Amino acid sequence: MIVKVLSSTVVGIDAFPVDVEVDLSSGLPQFSTVGLPDAAVKESRDRIKAAMKNSGYRFPENRVTVNLAPADIRKEGTGFDLPIALGILAAEGLVGHERLRDYLVTGELSLDGRVKGVQGVLPSAFLARERKWKGLIVPAENAGEAALVQGLEVIPVACLGDLVDFLNGARDIPAAAFEGESACDSARSYPVDFSEIQGQEQAKRAMEVAAAGGHNILMTGPPGSGKTMLAQRIPTILPELSFEEALETTKIYSVAGLLDRREAIVATRPFRAPHHTISDAGLVGGGHTPKPGEISLAHNGVLFLDELPEFKRNVLEVLRQPLEDGQVTITRSVVTATFPSRFMLVAAMNPCPCGYLADARRSCRCSAQQVRQYRAKVSGPLLDRIDIHVEVPSLPYRELARTARAESSAAVRGRVQSARAIQQRRFDGGPTRLNAQMTGRQLRAFCPLGEESQKLLEMAVDRLGLSARAYTRVLKVARTIADLAGEADIRPEHVSEAIQYRALDRSVV
Repeated sequence: MIVKVLSSTVVGIDAFPVDVEVDLSSGLPQFSTVGLPDAAVKESRDRIKAAMKNSGYRFPENRVTVNLAPADIRKEGTGFDLPIALGILAAEGLVGHERLRDYLVTGELSLDGRVKGVQGVLPSAFLARERKWKGLIVPAENAGEAALVQGLEVIPVACLGDLVDFLNGARDIPAAAFEGESACDSARSYPVDFSEIQGQEQAKRAMEVAAAGGHNILMTGPPGSGKTMLAQRIPTILPELSFEEALETTKIYSVAGLLDRREAIVATRPFRAPHHTISDAGLVGGGHTPKPGEISLAHNGVLFLDELPEFKRNVLEVLRQPLEDGQVTITRSVVTATFPSRFMLVAAMNPCPCGYLADARRSCRCSAQQVRQYRAKVSGPLLDRIDIHVEVPSLPYRELARTARAESSAAVRGRVQSARAIQQRRFDGGPTRLNAQMTGRQLRAFCPLGEESQKLLEMAVDRLGLSARAYTRVLKVARTIADLAGEADIRPEHVSEAIQYRALDRSVV
């Protein structure tokens, strides 16, 4: 007898349907799984046998064949344990077929019959709703995640026996309640605030401009000047995640297995700070079946690269395409996966190898050649893609000892949201949402300059030797500064401030 159970597998951040077909036939006892299963799927045989035995069910002494269709997509993970076990029980006549065909099933089985949590439940929930299936049967610890999808019955199960009774109508398992935006609202909180930063007014202004227009930013300054402290607080001045953005971010964390079971949704802007020893696969993503890397985990948030020149050159260069396209595509022999990666890049570096070039209190011991070699570790094309370069100097004692409370993140966020509202009206629901994403045609339409502004920018291009990409970055930043000021036109002072944010172009060693 052949029984079919609905399940799914995840490729990229999207789930694809998988029919778990179970056939019991006469012959010597044997358990075989076909359909491109990985090692974890093949090992399910032993988990299922023990779970059925310890739940009070007899494992059939026949030939058991499990087919995972379609067979041309590789199946990974432990989420097929539960649907395979249900298929075997249904083939033995212990589970009714009527209710089984209405639900997508996923879950890992423990040896004692308990159902354990798995990765990628949220994409599976979206798939179930798209296919108009009645609902989703998931481990109890994944129920909050699956319940984020409206219009879907989510059945949380704790053990195999309870699920069999439910499908046979002998037990009622209440569906998980849809929480939606209320779950997002309750999970929004940051442990840090901009008011904790004393001084560094120029750097904080640059952060505000970067957050308002979605611009990438690079901080240079001596060790201990507060670069990391500033970077950690950028998410607190970005607009709050919308429910749709939170769902998109949560899908990535669900697939990566990084979702906190206590909070079913990622409701705050991600802040990822990988170490400089990271590989290009760790940053972009990879694996035999591609998994998201740090740049995708930073989607809708901030990717912070501290000690930028210490990263391997090839690792930094793979950032160039995601910075332009907002997504990364990883191709392997059997699958191609695309991950979203629209993030705000925040980088920090010392001005020289020793870190004290131009410092007012400590002398630099680096030669001009050493400084040039140090800065050359970051390529020109990558620097061109960073809109704002700002210096973060060391602070004198009187600044550090000030008792007056600095401006809060909420106050700065209010101005950022106002500037972004102007941009939303400007781009009128198109694919471009922020000034940093403007195309050449949009630059010509929305960034006209007066005669005085043109002369100022021409002088800067000639003296600093700005590339064409750097020139467009200055225009985009000037547009954002004008938006923060509530000005419809870009004025000379806006252009002048934008030019000041090209610190590495202005520096001469």
